[in-house]
Amino acid sequence: MSTVNPQPLWEPTAERIAEARITRFQAWAAEHHGAPADGGYAALHRWSVEELETFWKAVTEWFDIRFTTPYERVLGDRSMPGARWFPGATLNYAEHALRAADSRADEPALLHVDETHDPRPVTWSELRRQVGSLAAELRALGVRPGDRVSGYLPNIPEAVVALLATAAVGGVWTSCAPDFGARSVLDRFQQVEPVVLFTVDGYRYGGKEHDRRGIVAELRRELPTLRAVVHIPLLGTDAPDGALEWSALTAADTAPVFEQVPFDHPLWVLYSSGTTGLPKAIVQSQGGIVVEHLKQLGLHCDLGPEDRFFWYTSTGWMMWNFLVSGLLTGTTVVLYDGSPGHPDTGAQWRIAERTGATLYGTSAAYVMACRKAGVHPSRDHDLSAVKCVATTGSPLPPDGFRWLHDEVRHDLWIASVSGGTDVCSCFAGAVPTLPVHVGELQAPCLGTDLQSWDPAGKPLTDEVGELVVANPMPSMPIRFWNDPDGSRYHDSYFDTYPGVWRHGDWITLTSRGSVVIHGRSDSTLNRQGVRMGSADIYEAVERLPEIRESLVVGIEQPDGGYWMPLFVHLAPGATLDDELTDRIRKTIRTQLSPRHVPDEIIEVPGIPHTLTGKRIEVPVKRLLQGTPLEKAVNPGSIDNLDLLAHYQELARTRP
Repeated sequence: MSTVNPQPLWEPTAERIAEARITRFQAWAAEHHGAPADGGYAALHRWSVEELETFWKAVTEWFDIRFTTPYERVLGDRSMPGARWFPGATLNYAEHALRAADSRADEPALLHVDETHDPRPVTWSELRRQVGSLAAELRALGVRPGDRVSGYLPNIPEAVVALLATAAVGGVWTSCAPDFGARSVLDRFQQVEPVVLFTVDGYRYGGKEHDRRGIVAELRRELPTLRAVVHIPLLGTDAPDGALEWSALTAADTAPVFEQVPFDHPLWVLYSSGTTGLPKAIVQSQGGIVVEHLKQLGLHCDLGPEDRFFWYTSTGWMMWNFLVSGLLTGTTVVLYDGSPGHPDTGAQWRIAERTGATLYGTSAAYVMACRKAGVHPSRDHDLSAVKCVATTGSPLPPDGFRWLHDEVRHDLWIASVSGGTDVCSCFAGAVPTLPVHVGELQAPCLGTDLQSWDPAGKPLTDEVGELVVANPMPSMPIRFWNDPDGSRYHDSYFDTYPGVWRHGDWITLTSRGSVVIHGRSDSTLNRQGVRMGSADIYEAVERLPEIRESLVVGIEQPDGGYWMPLFVHLAPGATLDDELTDRIRKTIRTQLSPRHVPDEIIEVPGIPHTLTGKRIEVPVKRLLQGTPLEKAVNPGSIDNLDLLAHYQELARTRP
């Protein structure tokens, strides 16, 4: 790509740079820890990766992280996988998340918004009280440090309370959104064997109520380790037999007791998309998340007690966990439960206005949908409080940058960010003191040794390569669940470049220090920021007797759209008529997720495989993106090369 230095779309003023928390941190770190006082962000980032232990020590001091027992050193072992952070230290995530209750008891910790778009506050003191009450009840139910607690919940205050109460007792939180079907939830929860399940009776989306009591009953039947089920009557129904009432468990005026756990004690389990089988159950630590999220939210996102933090997300996406961590910086967190486009496409802008959001995060796809629908955010809403609009889920196209600049505000900080469920954080993105260039992420994040490598492991500049991280990060997984020898964890990130994290994205690091993300180098399906693996689609679709085999890919479009075709190889005598097409769509919508219904269902004469029988999703994706056959696939690895001609022809003829 070009190395020409284009005119920035936005540059922070000198006043804004001086006021940014990252500027104050750099001056303080220069005085106390030898960080460079001059050279701006580029010098600070270089120091943060070259002096990794000093940098992370500085982060813990700057944010006043409370270790109840001191650490022996910052990094006991820096090898990847297996890095050991802050050995000897103990702390508690929930204690740090609730610290603002001491000084701002009556101010809002949470603002809850549903499809009426009327914000309802939960104060810091009320949040702390409910967490204290629920934590005591969890202990009474026998929940002990290390026990798993699960939530089948939408983005509501009860989900935050349940997460924090679980963390307070040293339990391990895990959640799925209620638009996931039973099979998708069980594929995740059965791996971790939860002892408690928090559920709703249903949820509201797009102006409709969706009853989930049947699925909850199935989850209870299929999760034999459950000792208790807690019913949250979002739709107003009575608790099913044997379930506990949420209101009874959160009624006491009880101060929370925070279990002091080792730095690497598991905090939560997140899930990969499950592209080639069961989703990976990714375990991140209490300490690792505290320090990583304070750095990311407090320095990169520039959040503090005066801010309001809104990100459109669901509990099935790591951005929900990231959003909740806004509490660590004393920020008011905005929770929206509902459709991103109800009653109209501009809904999220209305929520940002009504909640006074200072940082509003959404998906690149939503921005492009607003552009296409002719939405005019600043004309129709008072967005004067919004300092930053951040996007993730997929790269924000250049037209998205220009649209935000033109339709929201010319002095708007636009932060396209990129990271992953795997680290529950960002590798690159928001820096409040740097300019914004169209189509680019501002810079790699502090403490993140982000590089672009060619297949031989040679670093690249101004060329497309694999996204790698050459130093450990505190929020990298401590392990995968049910991976006793660590082989699945190793093979997921470290089999290509030994000792170096390969993430699975194509990126360019520009000579200006900015980052361009080109999409996934694997076959994950990423719809509206919610990732799902193709294996989930296959399992559901191929239960239909007419479907012999199928192949699904997700393709980022040049205009910022996302095309997700499903190719089906039919059984003898079957016909892909409207009735079968509708049944396939309904199967995916009800059993998996309405977000992952394919855009097109296309009949093909067969599905190509590797010689070991694996469907070749990535080569098909590359063919459909216009890559020549000889560059898209190694012909010697395919069982039937003739089948690829169909996908080549589709790429050639598709408008």
